Amino acid sequence: MRLQGKSAIVTGAGRGIGKAIAKKFLQEGAVIVICDLEGKRLEKAREELEPFGKVHSIQADVTKREEVEKLVALANQQFGRIDILANNAGISRFESFLEITDKNWQDTLDVNLTGVFLCSQIVAQEMKKQESGAIVNMGSTNGILGEPGLAHYNATKAGVILLSKSMAIELAPYNIRVNSVCPGFILTELALEGGMSEETVRSYTAKIPLNRYGKVEEVANAFAFLASDEASFITGTELVVDGGQICQE
Repeated sequence: MRLQGKSAIVTGAGRGIGKAIAKKFLQEGAVIVICDLEGKRLEKAREELEPFGKVHSIQADVTKREEVEKLVALANQQFGRIDILANNAGISRFESFLEITDKNWQDTLDVNLTGVFLCSQIVAQEMKKQESGAIVNMGSTNGILGEPGLAHYNATKAGVILLSKSMAIELAPYNIRVNSVCPGFILTELALEGGMSEETVRSYTAKIPLNRYGKVEEVANAFAFLASDEASFITGTELVVDGGQICQE
């Protein structure tokens, strides 16, 4: 129960890694507020999570400041404080650099990077008052090394990693820690729905020293560790969860 007595916000928690993070936080003793852009998906996730602990939900678009403010207000209303923020909400689109439209570029930037900025800034104002807090942002190995077909996604995840470091420096005086988690190839509902074939899965896993894809629970474990007091002297770093993929040429 590493998060016993702590309250948390998890964005993009309607499915996949976000829902796994929310479940792990609950299992570790936290009370949580989850948000997602899709209302039906959010409601289904809340129902699935309720057996594990106290969870509230609110439909919210992390790219809009007023909606993030409502999310934070709900957490304050329910819990009186916010100890943890898990910035998980994100999108990705596979398309070549020469074919990226202005809209797809901006949408990816808005959700993956601006969303992290808005949620972090608004929550950090609350954490500053209590002089404590932990923010964990969803990065990616794509923010460390490039991958074709994902230029806009790669750029935003690189931005998240350096934004996290910058935040860690500026928020340290208020005892607020900021880190990022950088997953590699994690097989999620989104990937399967996108039509990822068994052949594609095999080609990806062939690059991984541990010879398998990652599970959403393994990313959630990293978030829980960085959010906990066990990581009390860890800030401004990125934790890679990729089975060893990017440690080799």
